[in-house]
Amino acid sequence: MNLATYIKDLLYRYDCVIVPDFGGFVTKRISAKINENTHQFFPPSKQLSFNRNLNNNDGLLANYIASVEHISFEKASNAIALSVIKWQNEIQTKPIDLEGIGVLKLNENRQIIFEPTTQVNFLADSFGLHSFESSAIKRYQQEAKNIIPLETKKDKKGIPTFIKYAASAAILVALGVSLYSNYEASLQKEVFAKQQKAIEKKIQTATFVISNPLPTIDLTVAKELPKPYHVVAGAFQNPENAERKVSQLKAEGHNAMIIGVNKWGLTQVVFASFSDKNEATNYLYKIQKTTSKDAWLLIKN
Repeated sequence: MNLATYIKDLLYRYDCVIVPDFGGFVTKRISAKINENTHQFFPPSKQLSFNRNLNNNDGLLANYIASVEHISFEKASNAIALSVIKWQNEIQTKPIDLEGIGVLKLNENRQIIFEPTTQVNFLADSFGLHSFESSAIKRYQQEAKNIIPLETKKDKKGIPTFIKYAASAAILVALGVSLYSNYEASLQKEVFAKQQKAIEKKIQTATFVISNPLPTIDLTVAKELPKPYHVVAGAFQNPENAERKVSQLKAEGHNAMIIGVNKWGLTQVVFASFSDKNEATNYLYKIQKTTSKDAWLLIKN
């Protein structure tokens, strides 16, 4: 099975694709840009990177392979595990070329580094758009001899007459605006005062007393106890994927929800949460038998 093919398919639709026990391929949207030196225009794209710490199984890759190959989730997970073992052995001696994605190899410190491909744009919105080069645009300046200077009269102090007139006009305009603003503010205050008095008069005339008031009722609201036991369905790099997972689980009849972000920055989705450990454990066994074998119990105090 060529695992790179399925990873490549998912990168067009998701911002993160995790290969369990190996790492995650993460995309980041980059706006269109221009190279001013070469006059090249580049369309919007997704910048691809690799994160070794994103290795928890969120089920995305296995579910996709299972649906495409028409096999069970368990068989898809086993196929992924075999491919990971192959990659881990191969990278020790030579780089791994993932066609259409990039190259994985070890550096001097035996750490995995990733060189993404520049031939593929994973941003679906930019489908059909390619970079192109435009010729430079030449701008011509009008010759100085064609410019006819305007003659201006100057007063005795050497100041052009039209400048004095312009300054006087600007002062008059500013003064007029200031006087109008003050008049408008005064008028608004007068109108507001009249409206305030009318409202107070209506309130005074509308005051009344209820002779036989209804008896008061004391309501006791039970405080909901915290639920520290959670049956986890998965953890997602993209919060939108987490919300879609919650909607899917709720449609299947689970009391699913998002319980927050873990220390790796992944949004956690649970099938349900419980205040009693025994109830949570029984529900976990039920989920593992019927829905997901990868479900596990998280205890948050």
